[in-house]
Amino acid sequence: MVFIRDPCGIACLVMTYGAVLYADYVVIRWIILTTMPGSIWTSFHVVLFNTVVFLLGMSHTKAVFSDPGTVPLPANRLDFSDLHTTNKNNPAGNGHSSEWSVCTRCETYRPPRAHHCRICKRCIRRMDHHCPWINNCVGERNQKYFLQFLIYVAVLSLYSLGLIIASWVSPCEECNQNVIESQLRMIHSVILMLVSALFGLFVTAIMVDQLHAILYDETAVEAIQQKGTYRPNRRKYQLLADVFGRGHPALWLLPCTSLNHASRYHDTPLLSHDV
Repeated sequence: MVFIRDPCGIACLVMTYGAVLYADYVVIRWIILTTMPGSIWTSFHVVLFNTVVFLLGMSHTKAVFSDPGTVPLPANRLDFSDLHTTNKNNPAGNGHSSEWSVCTRCETYRPPRAHHCRICKRCIRRMDHHCPWINNCVGERNQKYFLQFLIYVAVLSLYSLGLIIASWVSPCEECNQNVIESQLRMIHSVILMLVSALFGLFVTAIMVDQLHAILYDETAVEAIQQKGTYRPNRRKYQLLADVFGRGHPALWLLPCTSLNHASRYHDTPLLSHDV
């Protein structure tokens, strides 16, 4: 379990949970219970909406507190006076250099595709980027939870928009027509509609970018460095399974499912480098 003491990241965490709790409050209090009293759809939407909220919270919490793939520091200070690089054959056969490198900040050897994060102040295996919305790096061990979080935010935003629009298109004729309550419901609905639209578009863009990075096996850091696809001959399904685990694809969106890390299959183990 890790937690980064970054003011920007902590502020983003507060904003994230505040937005989710506000959406849950508005949808339950001002949309479902107010416009669907006594309907069989009331219980259905309450349970389904809160199920999405629960899965969103669980995936986000795991993305926040999971180790993204931190490269361990050596027990003893290493001597780099006779620094040399060990070349290894790349199993993918794509011309990529799979050699270990040295991080002068951590003063340790790091495996292929590992990069140093200036905020976490550590090297992260298969680091994609540091995301303030989870106050953590997106790396080898938590990219699954980060992508699940994005998917559930998109689903929750779309669900909220659908309920709001449905309450406007088909208003409840038998509901209480109290003027003050009607105005409050309208204000909360408009605010939630704007928040849902903005967050929905934002996370959808990030989600598409993450899926592109996975399917083309090129992290954001590698894209900036213009290194190209790391394993061009690997099947798309296998690339997705490296992130989501080797279980059935139907379980890929469950944050409680254990993750079979990619390192078990293709990355160089941390302890295999002779220093």
